[in-house]
Amino acid sequence: MDNIGLFAFPLVFALILVPYIFRILAEYERAVIYTLGRSSPVKGPNVPSQDVISRDNISVKVNAVVYYRVVDADKSINQVMDFNRATSELSQTTLRAVLGKHELDEMLSERDKLSADIRNILDEKTEHWGIKVDSVELKNIDIDPSMVHAIGRQAEAERERRAKVISAEGELQAADKLVEAARKLTAETGAMQLRYLSALQDIADDKTNTIILPMPMEILKNLM
Repeated sequence: MDNIGLFAFPLVFALILVPYIFRILAEYERAVIYTLGRSSPVKGPNVPSQDVISRDNISVKVNAVVYYRVVDADKSINQVMDFNRATSELSQTTLRAVLGKHELDEMLSERDKLSADIRNILDEKTEHWGIKVDSVELKNIDIDPSMVHAIGRQAEAERERRAKVISAEGELQAADKLVEAARKLTAETGAMQLRYLSALQDIADDKTNTIILPMPMEILKNLM
């Protein structure tokens, strides 16, 4: 009996300490975990990866983290059967709905703004469940591998289009300048003569060739 009592005492002592050593957390709760005296990151609920079609028809996978808490226990129990599951499902549908209204570039460059938009919608809809949504963080936005090459081709086509537009605008501006110069030369006879003589001077500076040009009658008459 002495041996049984000797082993029974540590077992009873361990059973008493178990509730203080281990604790099961609900999904909406937060805990700071210490390992050998060092704290680990705060734990919270994740939104599973969602398939989203952007406004420019690009398929992406997006996951997020939603931080929320119960502010009215009575509503969280009586207004909804399972507020954790309801909040998670609402987060998924809201994420798809909000991101589906934006193009891929906006998802990547305006992540904070989109997170805030999702949080505001969730916070408003979960208020009557007694839930307060503190923040939403969009984690990963992954492009479907089949779309990577298509996006590259689209970007290349867009660069070519812009280059052609810039070239066409340059030619248009040059043509406008030529028309304006022609009008001025036509309006002023002396200007036309000076331009002709300037061209002859440029040709005369080239010593490699002998060039014979006709002299316009208008210039001959003025010289005579």
